Amino acid sequence: MTATRCLIVDDDSDILESVRNYLSGFGMSCTGARSGREMRAALAEQVFDVVLLDLMLPDENGIDLCKWLRTSSQLPVIMLTAQGDPITRVLGLEIGADDLVGKPFDPRELVARIHAVLRRTRPNGTRSSLRADVEQFHGWSFDRVRRLLVSPQEVAVPLSGAECRLLCAFLDNPRRVLSRRELLDLTRVGDTHINERGIDLAVSRLRQKLGAQPGSSFSIATIRGEGYMLDTR
Repeated sequence: MTATRCLIVDDDSDILESVRNYLSGFGMSCTGARSGREMRAALAEQVFDVVLLDLMLPDENGIDLCKWLRTSSQLPVIMLTAQGDPITRVLGLEIGADDLVGKPFDPRELVARIHAVLRRTRPNGTRSSLRADVEQFHGWSFDRVRRLLVSPQEVAVPLSGAECRLLCAFLDNPRRVLSRRELLDLTRVGDTHINERGIDLAVSRLRQKLGAQPGSSFSIATIRGEGYMLDTR
């Protein structure tokens, strides 16, 4: 079995070496980077399965680096942050991070988070063995692994991490009304909590993207007093 290739990006040398040594003990192949520049160089030279990305780096912000990475790759990213600000944590998920882990963290939890993210994103992961990665419906195509939605006119519709999880929740529950509370549970990542207003905003953004495509027969209906439902009229 091929070892998981992990890129650890953290400017704190003690944390970087500690995490590298711990993950290596689980058979992972780890490379360290102490800045955004070193991260970009490592990605240009090697292939990785997952990136552990610190939020605060000396030359670039982890949020900006994650956003940059998402413009060309769906490589799984777990952000490491000492900031308890929920807005910062939610922003990380919105721009495409797959999970967030707060510092200080238990190394055992970090290993479990890495395994969970890889199961969700790898083509041969647990989820993929249960269903096809690419779903076809009403002329649309949705690749869960690559987070790519393509309209019947073959127009790629980019999705944020939150929008992707929301769409997955609706597709996993066809023709069923989902309350805001259910959507919160179905789209939650790690210990980051989004309130019901956040669900409304995410639904609104996803609905706008779906409705912007000509001749779309795929939208999200609001069921007054109950929640939302995928509408394929």
